[in-house]
Amino acid sequence: MPYNLPITILLKQRILMQQTYRTVARDLLAANHLSPELLAQTLSLIGRRQVDYADIYCQRTAFESWHLEEGIVKSGSFQIDQGVGVRAVAGEKTAFAYADSLHPDSIKRSAEAVRVIAAAGQSAEAKVAVPHYGKNVHAVANPIASLDSAAKVALLNKVEALAKAADPRIVQVMAGLTCEYDLVYIARLDGKHSADIRPLVRLSVSVIAKQGDRREQGGAGGGGRFDLAYFDEKRLTEYVQTAVKQALTNLESRPAPAGAMTVVLGNGWPGVLLHEAVGHGLEGDFNRKETSAFSGRIGERVAAKGVTVVDQGDIEHRRGSLNIDDEGNDTRRTVLIEDGILTGYLQDETNARLMGTAPTGNGRRESYSSAPMPRMTNTFMENGSHDPEEIIASIDKGLYAVNFGGGQVDITSGKFVFSASEAWWVENGKLQYPVKGATIIGNGPEVLKHVSMIGNDTALDTGVGVCGKDGQSVPVGVGQPTLRIDAGLTVGGREV
Repeated sequence: MPYNLPITILLKQRILMQQTYRTVARDLLAANHLSPELLAQTLSLIGRRQVDYADIYCQRTAFESWHLEEGIVKSGSFQIDQGVGVRAVAGEKTAFAYADSLHPDSIKRSAEAVRVIAAAGQSAEAKVAVPHYGKNVHAVANPIASLDSAAKVALLNKVEALAKAADPRIVQVMAGLTCEYDLVYIARLDGKHSADIRPLVRLSVSVIAKQGDRREQGGAGGGGRFDLAYFDEKRLTEYVQTAVKQALTNLESRPAPAGAMTVVLGNGWPGVLLHEAVGHGLEGDFNRKETSAFSGRIGERVAAKGVTVVDQGDIEHRRGSLNIDDEGNDTRRTVLIEDGILTGYLQDETNARLMGTAPTGNGRRESYSSAPMPRMTNTFMENGSHDPEEIIASIDKGLYAVNFGGGQVDITSGKFVFSASEAWWVENGKLQYPVKGATIIGNGPEVLKHVSMIGNDTALDTGVGVCGKDGQSVPVGVGQPTLRIDAGLTVGGREV
């Protein structure tokens, strides 16, 4: 019957989520002589004081990395890190303690340490553990175990061989591979207990092309919440071709022009500009403290019509996706800007409570040694109606920024500076020549108002994003369609 399929899928999903919970309870908790009941009892030490929220975050992370250059493994490492973070929140005050051990005594001492928090809010008692199974948006296999060491080195050698064969001007190839297998268990004062298994892989390739005395670089890569079977020959070839094309294009580049001009941003990874210039300003803590350019502007027009910005943490297998956030809440799709109107912020437990709203599944932390805060997951702009070629053809004179390197933003003012790793000068609707040294300067909230054409080619990046905030780094995804921005951007150029 047609209705059986969704029911079957839901049942399978629930079975997988229950398996995840049991696996983490066995391999993380029981392996360290812990149990949900013991964690609940430990939370009761905090619950005797008046607190609004408290949790215990247990984590075990296995991490492996390989780096190859000129056919030689220059570095390889494997490490395991485990520990616990204990937190209590009363009003705006947070007490946090952590230990790089999962021994029951370490957890108890950490819990006792946070009891010094000043009494505020309503009294709370720890409740009996109630498992929360969350979602199932990515694989749970251990990627480190999916290939042996020799096969991992062979994978990197394959990348080098493909790059060297692509063009005789490629004189140097560097390739890197990282794998992570993360087990997480979260116990909360309200009795909600959640578990997650988080695999993560990433492969990167960087090439240097030489023509005469000139040398230029290109890079590519990707990954996500998979095992290493994700990197098949087709995907490796795509990464290599992208890196080689970028390096060879840059060999032909000329100095970037400078000044205010029309700019077209490519789809996919250029969404990092949206992430930095707009996304951080939509995180709850900045808006609660009124340090964001978007503070107090819910319901106002902050962007051109057609601009819809979404953060979605439950996209299957994506680098920025999670089954649950680091406070045990389900990740979800959160519309931040809809058709140009500001509709919401990204929230963790603390800022949501203080702002009188609900958490959005965006409470994230780098590890057990860090307290969570509102962070992005996969942040992107949705499709428009224009063909990308139509957008480029509409430019009399301007810049087409295909890809970006690094950048920085001031959250309070919204001002940003980004460097383009691949860009083209456009005249009369046609690409004329590649340019080098282009920097894109503007103000995030202002730039959104000057978006005049939105492509129908929204794409997320290939899986390389890392976001930093207050000293904490977390994996994220970014994306957007091709965009034409008529004003508000200044291009800074420099000589080749």
